[in-house]
Amino acid sequence: MKFEDYRIASEIKKNLVEAGFKKPTDIQFKAIPAILKGEDVLAIAQTGTGKTAAFAIPIVDVLNSRKVSSRAEGIKCVVMVPTRELAIQITGVFEKIAKHTKVKAFSVFGGVEQGPQIAQLEKGIDVLISTPGRMFDLVSQGHIKLNLVEMLVLDEADHMLDLGFIKDIQDLVKHLPKNRQTLFFSATINEKIKKLAYSLVKNAIRIQISPNNPVARNITHSVAFVGMDDKRFFLERVIKENPESKILVFVRTKVRAERVCSALDRMGLKSATLHGDKEQADRLTALNEFRSGKVKVLVATDISSRGIDIANVDYVINYDLPEQPENYVHRVGRTGRGTQKGLAVSFCSPEEKALLEEIEVYLDKPVEVVKITSQDYSETLDFTADTTYDLNALMKEVEDYEGSRKKKKKK
Repeated sequence: MKFEDYRIASEIKKNLVEAGFKKPTDIQFKAIPAILKGEDVLAIAQTGTGKTAAFAIPIVDVLNSRKVSSRAEGIKCVVMVPTRELAIQITGVFEKIAKHTKVKAFSVFGGVEQGPQIAQLEKGIDVLISTPGRMFDLVSQGHIKLNLVEMLVLDEADHMLDLGFIKDIQDLVKHLPKNRQTLFFSATINEKIKKLAYSLVKNAIRIQISPNNPVARNITHSVAFVGMDDKRFFLERVIKENPESKILVFVRTKVRAERVCSALDRMGLKSATLHGDKEQADRLTALNEFRSGKVKVLVATDISSRGIDIANVDYVINYDLPEQPENYVHRVGRTGRGTQKGLAVSFCSPEEKALLEEIEVYLDKPVEVVKITSQDYSETLDFTADTTYDLNALMKEVEDYEGSRKKKKKK
């Protein structure tokens, strides 16, 4: 089946062609008809399966089919998401799909001035994409009214629960009409997710897209056993051996992200960081420079492992193994998107072997080990460009970073 076979507006079909959509993915094929019929949907699908378009296409079609502009009647659809980056990304998908229609989508999120957001809300929008904090600030101030909402979408619901947003979700529902359509999307399912989902949906169509192997088949993933203090040298080697590759590096903490970036700088390698302590404008700049290829290496915490779609990532490097096994799947899923091939390599220190075992239990199979000879290991350490690294320099980096954070807070 192709998108042209769906009973959706010709403008939307034209937009899909322009955006490069050819035929529906599994989640789109199963979700779109149910959503068009007004059914509640509970969908379990991995990141990268095309689930944003699975709900955006039918929502735009339903709102566009109205004879009178829905904007005059207020917000008709709310999409709640866990992170600012995901809000921006989903808004972009809605804008592409609604390009030649009268449907207007807009996102609000924290970390930026709310004045411009309020000004846009006053002009009228159909679809609101938002993170919980900023939404409730604007609801309490009277700038967002939810009494006419007909559709609620919860995207990356499991991640929202991980971030402690369950009360925000429950509070949101209190502001919405009981007679509404609810679309619940999650990458994983457990008892907590089920309990929340079934408290929100009514007689939902359940869709589960979960291949036997949680890591996509077009991703080659492996692990290299490397000492904790030697990881930066092996990262240097990967980057230098693949100068044209786009490389996404995951670390455990914000401070560690800055330390790795500083180490790469000493090696003469340009990189950017993405984590929760950065100003929103800086986060967007880092993402845009990485997307465009201006910066080839992005060092990130798990804030960017969920839902963010970055095209043409050649390598994912797990510089630190994730503490939650499911985050391993989300991280490596940043490469090998769609039909493209991807490579993912994890650096595992002796201290992290227990985490690797948990990941392998979650995957239900071992991760292939990269064999490093003693000669290769020694050569990697001997030929590094980082000749100034010592404990005092490390402590100074941490102090400088913490000091800069305090200055920003005072401002």
